[in-house]
Amino acid sequence: MLSPVARIAIIGGGSIGEALLAGLKRSGRQVKDLVVAERMPHRAKYIAHTYSVLVTSVADAVENATFVIVAVKPSDVESVISEIGEAVAQADQDSAEQVFVTVAAGVNTAYYESKLPAGSAVVRAMPNAPALVGAGISALAKGRFATGEQLQDVSALFECVGKVVTVPEVQLDAVTAVSGSGPAYFFLMAEALVDAAVAEGVTRQVATDLVANTLAGSAAMMTEQSDRRRQPADDPALGAAVDTTAAQLRATVTSPGGTTAAGLRELERGGLRAAVDAAVRAAKRRAQEPGIASE
Repeated sequence: MLSPVARIAIIGGGSIGEALLAGLKRSGRQVKDLVVAERMPHRAKYIAHTYSVLVTSVADAVENATFVIVAVKPSDVESVISEIGEAVAQADQDSAEQVFVTVAAGVNTAYYESKLPAGSAVVRAMPNAPALVGAGISALAKGRFATGEQLQDVSALFECVGKVVTVPEVQLDAVTAVSGSGPAYFFLMAEALVDAAVAEGVTRQVATDLVANTLAGSAAMMTEQSDRRRQPADDPALGAAVDTTAAQLRATVTSPGGTTAAGLRELERGGLRAAVDAAVRAAKRRAQEPGIASE
């Protein structure tokens, strides 16, 4: 179990860094155990004022931190990790006690391991935009030297902004393409539904309410069924086995020859499945483009 007094350093005060900071405070973390490193003066001032936390340099933030979360853009990783590596090398603290967490897309754990002191524990994370409202999902993958216990500790950190799953690192680029980019696919579908409703005479405000709540409710149905499926088979609360796949859920709301079937037929005719598949493939390729890896 993650120690309630573990010092957590967040390197980067952008949207994901801020989301984690806000989530950690909501979960009961004390301000004295949180520190942020942010280079942009206006962001540093905003973070310090809004969250009442210490905002300082990378070197000072890393010192004595149990967890160092690198929440910067991929283009900034090389300079930041170099700074972190120097700070760790000069510190008295044994780096084996520190866990380094990266949320930068396309930068593998081996790269961090090659730049940090030998044997450093590294965990790679891919949260998504809904983390900003505490409803995200984060995928975690551990590097060569991170232990199972350290992975659990990092999972506890990210649970403050939503659900957490663990995957092999080789899958993280695909995860980025699905859940990382997924909110934008969702918003595009929502936009299209709203526009279609407006074209049929519904006001934009009503259409927006209808679409937002329909999609949110549908996601809740899928999540609830999935959670029920994880219960032990002998749990009487589970009842008969439930097929939790999206296909089965779709079938339950599609009456033969009805309005939903007519609409779905047009989506299939328009190539929705092929377009989604192409989108995920393209996003995965783009996630791999930073290509920052160990030599």
